[in-house]
Amino acid sequence: MVIDFHTHCFPEKIAKNTLSKLSFVSGGLIPQTDGTKDSLLYLMSKDGIDKSVVLSIATNANQQRKVNDFALSLESEKLIPFGSVFPFSEDWEGELERLKSEGVKGIKLHPDYQQFFVDDERLVPIYKKIEKLGFILVFHAGEDFGFAPPYHATPERLRKVVQLIETPVVCAHWGSLSMGDDVLKYLCDIPCYFDTAFGYGTMPKERALRILEKKGTNKILFGSDSPWNAPSWDVGMLKTMGLTEDEENKIFYKNAEKLLGI
Repeated sequence: MVIDFHTHCFPEKIAKNTLSKLSFVSGGLIPQTDGTKDSLLYLMSKDGIDKSVVLSIATNANQQRKVNDFALSLESEKLIPFGSVFPFSEDWEGELERLKSEGVKGIKLHPDYQQFFVDDERLVPIYKKIEKLGFILVFHAGEDFGFAPPYHATPERLRKVVQLIETPVVCAHWGSLSMGDDVLKYLCDIPCYFDTAFGYGTMPKERALRILEKKGTNKILFGSDSPWNAPSWDVGMLKTMGLTEDEENKIFYKNAEKLLGI
């Protein structure tokens, strides 16, 4: 059993252009799907993935509802959609309540795309509402290849947020992409989760082992960041870490099952 906690797909009519734009701004990353739901499902089948959490991002107020309508349309035995809100929309609170009423389990926020620092005090009411409604909160964390510094969700800033709220928080990309030393300093001793998304090709093995040793395996969730990494790449990477079968099972599915309540 493998649950991929970090994937993306897009409506068919915009998938090709969306991937093209994202690939360009990220410096030429080559997607491993065509961006559609069917292509994600095909890659899951090919790479032995049983379920995927699909993360969406509302990058402006006008698209917030459309993004979430598409997310809701994905729900199936194999796909678990998370919603998103644009923090500066007038109806972020109502949208969170709508998503809760539809049975959505989590919310994805991307501080770089949505242009806020993760510890900005203006976000506290949103975090508290997310906590009250019982959502899992997933942050893009660390660098993003499509943006220049300053990055909006660094380990030091994320630490403040994790300690502010009690809802489960997932810091993507091994805690923060390309910021492993600060992950070890600021995030390994607090009760947030990390996913392993986009680790293959970006996370040195020595640093991953240090994070696993300090964080333990109870708060690590397997993720690929499909379509940007094929899940089999990140599975293969973890298989080189010398983990026990129980430790691997926690990362590959047990921690996700517990967090998602499945």
